[in-house]
Amino acid sequence: MPFFLTDRGQPVPAVTTGEMRAVDRIVVEEVGPELLQMMENAGRTLAGLARERTDDTVVVLASDGGNGGGGLCAARDLSNHGWDVQVVLDRAGTELTGAAATQYRVLQGTDAALRERDHGRAALDEAGLVVDALVGYGLDGALRGRARDLVEAANAASTPVLSLDVPSGVDATPGVAVDADVVLTLALPKTGLGATAAERELWLADIGIPAEVYRRAGVEYDQPFSGDVRVRLRPDSPDAGGISVYKRGESC
Repeated sequence: MPFFLTDRGQPVPAVTTGEMRAVDRIVVEEVGPELLQMMENAGRTLAGLARERTDDTVVVLASDGGNGGGGLCAARDLSNHGWDVQVVLDRAGTELTGAAATQYRVLQGTDAALRERDHGRAALDEAGLVVDALVGYGLDGALRGRARDLVEAANAASTPVLSLDVPSGVDATPGVAVDADVVLTLALPKTGLGATAAERELWLADIGIPAEVYRRAGVEYDQPFSGDVRVRLRPDSPDAGGISVYKRGESC
């Protein structure tokens, strides 16, 4: 199994899309926590990382699903703490579903500016940071429509980009993907991050998944957080495509 390393040298396994889906299924169907709980953990950690990057306007690009919901939660947290926040959706707010729709409804109680119809390109150029929360690890096929337009706009802007979980579009072949400066990946790093791990800042967020979930999913995992909500990750060897193949019991 491929691994990343923390700054302390602890190996953290990288998982494929299929393996992460198995983890998510066990969380939802067998062990917990609830999706909204994990989303709140992800969103608050994302907002904390964003606050360290800028005290200027933050533009959050969001969509439906878990990644979009995490981005909307981060937008709320940033707005609650006094940041100027603009949220640009890839669809009408009425088209959001499930937990993302819940996050959007709560977000409407803040001072964040909500953009559903314009492309937000001027806002991207003028912001201090862009938060990419459009699409997570489960993308199937290339980005299309407004989501693709927003990714292209983010790449064309000179503003630094912080992506949630994976840069939107990173697993799509062929297709456009966000060129992120910083990535906050969730629960476990994804193998798709390996190819460019040495080129960007990579963090891993604790979203509250208990050890039993990983045991049931067959993932050998020792939690790396040691009291922190996030840890920095690095590739072990640039020659290994950004991640290394580490055998348990070896020194690192």
